[in-house]
Amino acid sequence: MAELIELETERLRLRQWIESDREPFARLNADPRVMEFFPSILDRAASDAMIDRMQTKIAECGWGFWAVESKQDNQFIGFVGLQIPKADFPFSPCVEIGWRLAFEYWGKGYATEAAQAALKVGFDRLELPEIVSFTAVNNHRSSAVMERLGMNNRETETFEHPSLPVGHPHRKYCLYRLSREKWKLNL
Repeated sequence: MAELIELETERLRLRQWIESDREPFARLNADPRVMEFFPSILDRAASDAMIDRMQTKIAECGWGFWAVESKQDNQFIGFVGLQIPKADFPFSPCVEIGWRLAFEYWGKGYATEAAQAALKVGFDRLELPEIVSFTAVNNHRSSAVMERLGMNNRETETFEHPSLPVGHPHRKYCLYRLSREKWKLNL
């Protein structure tokens, strides 16, 4: 078992998943606003299975998609972190940074704040040469977070998501990249 990494920012804790996260995570995954750019909302069983997979990945490597809670009220707000995607992308192998927050926590800078801490782990502690992120081309909110993190998207770096069926309205994705060298320059 790997050494488990947990993080803190000014307002947030990025921590291991606990049993009490399951109910609010299921609510988040059932919210059409949160899941707008995903194939569908998730039922409770699929949401719980996702937590199980994230817990397993963290146990294996020490890092992954961490549960995020607000320090102010100790409330679970979603997840942020790093993972090696299981899908075979044109730019694989890679490590991606990703996030999913409950709607009521949008627009407060939490995704950017937590993602900055995850990037620090990825580049300083794990010494990754590059971290990527990707989203549906029309998901402007996630793209804005990627840009605030200093990630670059070249207009030509789009791809068809292999897990979505041909003709799906969100199948076209844009790829953002951040190298360790560029990240260090932005510190």
